[in-house]
Amino acid sequence: MDKHYKVFLIDDHALFRKGVGQIINDNPSFEVVGEASSGLEGIELVQKSTPDVVLIDLNMKGLNGIDTLRRFKEIGTPSKFVVLTVSDAEDDLLEALRSGADGYLLKDMDPEDLCANLIKVASGMTVIQDSLTDILKQALIDPKVGRNDETVSLTDREQEILQCLAEGLNNKTIARKLGISDTTVKVHVKHLLSKLKLTSRLEAAVWAHKKKV
Repeated sequence: MDKHYKVFLIDDHALFRKGVGQIINDNPSFEVVGEASSGLEGIELVQKSTPDVVLIDLNMKGLNGIDTLRRFKEIGTPSKFVVLTVSDAEDDLLEALRSGADGYLLKDMDPEDLCANLIKVASGMTVIQDSLTDILKQALIDPKVGRNDETVSLTDREQEILQCLAEGLNNKTIARKLGISDTTVKVHVKHLLSKLKLTSRLEAAVWAHKKKV
């Protein structure tokens, strides 16, 4: 039996929500379990409907898509998150990924491609609109970081944490590997990001690979 995934929509345009919702509901692999017209409303309702995938618009009035995504991550919402937007700007793409997005798709994509990508996300993959892959590749090859990183001094524990981030490990796995608590890992990650003047785990991993930590 094929898996059935629950989807939640957060977008401040009602007509767009209805259209996307219809496309998703027409696919037997999905069911739209709720929708919200703002980030704050979405944060409240998603906790009640426990969807597998949440689609978030980037440019919304009030709490924008990036800040909404960060709130979800802060409270530990287990859903997968896909930004669905009209923006193909490099800064928006990178900021979404840094904030924990599992996918970044454009609203002008074909309907059948939307469902195919949502299945990938629901099964644990990260999806990026094909037209944006070159932007992401270039950003990873030549990250724009404004700091004098030659003078950064990390403790031995922070070096261990940084190596774990470079390996793509999550906090629970890092905690088990190093024999410390999840909370301690979070504190160390916060401190090393501050020292490196970085804003996300992804940037830290890129930095570590660049420096061959």
